[in-house]
Amino acid sequence: MSTIDVPNPLPSPKEDAEELRKAFEGWGTNEKSAIKILGRRTAVQRAEIRRTYAELYKESLLDRLHSELSGDFRKAMILWTMDPAERDAKLVHEALKKKGEKAIWVVIEVSCASTPDHLIAVRRIYRSLFFSSLEEDIASSSMYKEPLRRFLARLVSSYRYTDEYVMRELAKFEASLLHNAIKKNDLHDEDVIRIITTRNKSQLKATFLHYKQLTGKSIDEDIESHSSSQFANMMIRAIWCLAFPEKHFAEVIRYSIEGLGTDEDTLTRAIVCRAEIDMKIIKEEYKSAFKTTVTRDVIGDTSGDYKEILLTLVGSEEP
Repeated sequence: MSTIDVPNPLPSPKEDAEELRKAFEGWGTNEKSAIKILGRRTAVQRAEIRRTYAELYKESLLDRLHSELSGDFRKAMILWTMDPAERDAKLVHEALKKKGEKAIWVVIEVSCASTPDHLIAVRRIYRSLFFSSLEEDIASSSMYKEPLRRFLARLVSSYRYTDEYVMRELAKFEASLLHNAIKKNDLHDEDVIRIITTRNKSQLKATFLHYKQLTGKSIDEDIESHSSSQFANMMIRAIWCLAFPEKHFAEVIRYSIEGLGTDEDTLTRAIVCRAEIDMKIIKEEYKSAFKTTVTRDVIGDTSGDYKEILLTLVGSEEP
């Protein structure tokens, strides 16, 4: 599901580090060379390049990228080159300072669209970088009101079972619990919070399937028909990120380019964070939902080296 086109044969980390050094030397930076190298390497390979570059040249590759590049291109290259858990910890930390639902999306994405081990790594790095836990920063934040604050704190504190084992009768029972709560417009009911914040993703998918069989509606459609509150909107986002992340991220990309001007930070985050995970599925969902392609919209709304790194990460697609 990754869209990263790793070359074969693959150069060694030393060769890549040396080529990057050449790209930074002389008059001006060879941005295309930097994109060709870093944009076509996996997270593990980029980590080896960072380590080797630091050993060879006694400086941080991230620091050098910061000094050589500028604007949205610099942000995209640094976020892409960074360790993914550190990147997400920093993204969440910045999001916690901002108001609005789009900032809450970042917290939900990291807590719900990540693997349990990645979320643990994010929480560990967050603590080491900012001298507080992610959980306590959310629980004490004045940006969020109850019950949203409690819901978000429980999402980031979760460590979900990862196997695909599903308890069918439990899925049916909990689908009924969810339906009764939604029908009463009682989304902050403890059973709802417990189910969404603790059940493994395979179990939740089975529960949501039984929900549709029971009610004739998908759970997100039913929530939307009963409430338009911020809490309801964020509950839907959590459900999407847990069970249908391609739907959420297709909408995030579309939101970032619709209307007057482009929200480059949101566009960058969506593409950088999902390129190695499920960008192929996101592209399919995007085309189905919006009757156009991610590639076409990136070409239409961005330019220069920033456009080139995004297109490299999005991967091949008929525009």
